[in-house]
Amino acid sequence: MKIYDLSVPLEDSPSEPLKVRIEHQRHADTAEIMASFFGATADDLPDRLGWANDMITACSHNGTHVDAPFHYFPTCGGERARTIDELPLEWFFSDGVVLDFSAKPAGGLIEPEDLQRELARIDYRLKPFDIVLIRTDADRLWGTPEYFDAGAGVTAAATRWLIGQGIRVMGTDAWGWDQPFWAMRERFLATGDASIIWEAHRVGRELEYCQIEKLANLSQLPRPFGFKVSCFPVKLKGGSAGWSRVVAMFETE
Repeated sequence: MKIYDLSVPLEDSPSEPLKVRIEHQRHADTAEIMASFFGATADDLPDRLGWANDMITACSHNGTHVDAPFHYFPTCGGERARTIDELPLEWFFSDGVVLDFSAKPAGGLIEPEDLQRELARIDYRLKPFDIVLIRTDADRLWGTPEYFDAGAGVTAAATRWLIGQGIRVMGTDAWGWDQPFWAMRERFLATGDASIIWEAHRVGRELEYCQIEKLANLSQLPRPFGFKVSCFPVKLKGGSAGWSRVVAMFETE
């Protein structure tokens, strides 16, 4: 089996408007506290070294993560929206398919007909619980401030269409599933139509689904389907999202 990493790191990056703080505690830093658990002193430890540790302050939406329905709105279809720890694990391990919209300009819109054309091009028919991955190549800008503004976005209509095909998990290599914020702002100011604001996310007010954001390396996959995706989110109690090490798994011939 060949496994491809589809995740960006959880790190303090110029690409993250919500900053990540990571304190790496080295072995020498923890010797005293480690020894104290055993009624010992640091002199009792090899070379006076304890364990390595990491203290992290981060948003659950930093790095590659899975959004829960609760992120989009407190209710879904008139019921309380589910949090990340409440969702079926079966959703997060399934057949994957990559739809390539890397030719779309930054801020462009991906509509239902775009999805249908791309599926026809690669000769793939969606089935319930497929995991649909949108390639925009925004991840090439990871590590730069420009990443936040990169990539095309999926419309509300396209999101509804995917859910209508039985899709419950969908993802993008851009910062967000919707258009970049600057593009939504331009459309809103030009039209005064408030439904433009976070339009795809707000589909979750009616229909239950999850989205993966900040994927990477979709361009490195050898083919657009015929692989499994694993994207189990961290079980954050009551969380609006959970970090995930997303991978694509291809059987070797």
